Amino acid sequence: MAIRISDDLRLGTRTGLPDALRVLVKEYPRTGWEAHAHFTGLVEFWLGRHGMFRQICAALREDAEAEMDGKLDPRMRNQRLSRYGGMLLNELHGHHQIEDHHYFPKLVGLDSRVARGFDILEADHDDMDGLLARFAEHANGVLQGKTETGRFREELLSFEALLDRHLNDEEELIVPVILKNGPQGLH
Repeated sequence: MAIRISDDLRLGTRTGLPDALRVLVKEYPRTGWEAHAHFTGLVEFWLGRHGMFRQICAALREDAEAEMDGKLDPRMRNQRLSRYGGMLLNELHGHHQIEDHHYFPKLVGLDSRVARGFDILEADHDDMDGLLARFAEHANGVLQGKTETGRFREELLSFEALLDRHLNDEEELIVPVILKNGPQGLH
C-alpha cells in the first residue's frame, strides 16, 4: 500500500526535511555523530551502506563520462555497468525492504516528534521503485546498444540527485533517533 503524503514532501519535489522533522538533527548534528557512543555498530554500518550507494553512482557516472570522452572502451564500460548497476539495484532493493519491514516499524515510536518522517521515507521507497526501474531500463538500453551513453548519463545524474536527497533525509532522521535511544532492539 502506497503511503500518502503531500506533493511538496515527495522525493522529486522537496529540498530537505521540514524543520519540524529536523528537531533531532539539531540536537545531534552530523558533525558530532562519529564521536557519539552509539555511533559504532549499527549507525556506522548504515552510513557505510549509504556511502557505498553514492560511490557506485559516482563510478557509473565517471565511467559514462570517460566512455563519452573516448577514455574508456565501451566493452569495459559495459562490464562495469553490468556489474555495478546490478549491484546498485539489488542492494538498494534489499536495503529498502529491510528498512521498511524491520527498522522503520521499530524506530517510528521512539520519538513522536519525528514519527511523520518515516511516512516520508516509506513514500520515498515507493518513488525509488520507479526510479530504479527507469535506471534499469536505461542501463539495459546502453548494454543492448539501444540507448546512447550521454542519455544514460543524464538519467544517472537525475537518479543520483534524488537518491542523495533521500539518503541525506534518511540519515538526518534515523541517525539522531538511534544516537538518542541507542541501537538496542534494532538488530
